Amino acid sequence: MQANRWRRAFALLVTALLPLGALAWDRGEVERFASLPAGNKNPEGITADKRGNIYVTTFDVTRAEPGGRMFVYSRHGELKRAVNIQNSSQFLLDLAFHPQTGRLLVIDFGMARVLTVNPHTGESSVFTTIPDVDPSADPGPNVLTFDKAGNVYISDSFQGIIWRTGPNGGAPIQWAASDLLKPNGIPPFGANGLAFNNAGTALFVANTANDQIIKIPVVAGGAAGPAAVFVNSVNGADGLIIDKHDNLWICANQADEIVVVEPKEGRAIAKLGDFNGLGRSGAPRGLLFPASLVRVGDWIYVTNLSLDLRLAVGPGAVTVDSAWAADVKRHTIARLRAKIPPVSGLKD
Repeated sequence: MQANRWRRAFALLVTALLPLGALAWDRGEVERFASLPAGNKNPEGITADKRGNIYVTTFDVTRAEPGGRMFVYSRHGELKRAVNIQNSSQFLLDLAFHPQTGRLLVIDFGMARVLTVNPHTGESSVFTTIPDVDPSADPGPNVLTFDKAGNVYISDSFQGIIWRTGPNGGAPIQWAASDLLKPNGIPPFGANGLAFNNAGTALFVANTANDQIIKIPVVAGGAAGPAAVFVNSVNGADGLIIDKHDNLWICANQADEIVVVEPKEGRAIAKLGDFNGLGRSGAPRGLLFPASLVRVGDWIYVTNLSLDLRLAVGPGAVTVDSAWAADVKRHTIARLRAKIPPVSGLKD
């Protein structure tokens, strides 16, 4: 017994003497950037315009009114306008401004299509419609990105396909298809966030259900090479962006954090943010089911989807955040510094 007490005391002493960097990740500080107007729920997609205004769409499974909603905030978090997107479902996901045409493209998950949307009036037209090619799964467009030629790539979470269309839309083609892009878990979304590396030689795709990042090389003529697992164990890999150093910043929606992964070995070099419960207003403190992210200057802006998956999928889709999400009264957008803290032992 005496020896055991000495061992415990020694272990506590060693722990106390360790540098803080050896004990835990430096997760930074997560701020509340803005709140959705009362009565609006589940912010999902996020993008920014050239002036730094932030655009957010909602994926509200409880909304009774037809049509989806988009909210526009100044860079200081002030609500500039709420936009009803015409001829859409209430299930809106990713959105982005086309880098060449300047058009705002919005994914309408519920109607399996991408819309061109007037960011002021909400007037919309169909940019492209995702075909139903798999008898065992419905189309599930989720996220879009662009190559240097202005082609548009769209992840299909259910059919396991990356679709491509031109800068002006029209019927898409299957650019890549793989079982690695299909879902096999909870949340039941396969191919989700996607982004090209800076050279345009590879497309990285988050598979949310499988907790994986998939890498698809770009080969001769801009075709897709064979998909392969780049890294595993990103818990609920969702939205994904790539910085100037080709590091991947990934929303881990089931771990309530942003995981930053370097591009060579798939080594985690930062884990940012966390969930710290609900405030008095019923708003998340920190991150709760973070879904999408965008960088503006020195900040990363993140949507707190705060989705109780049981409402969207069924009672069996219970996760450790389900009960918390069910208690959320005010839905929020968070932000944190776009800074990777030093990590002991990291190779140059």
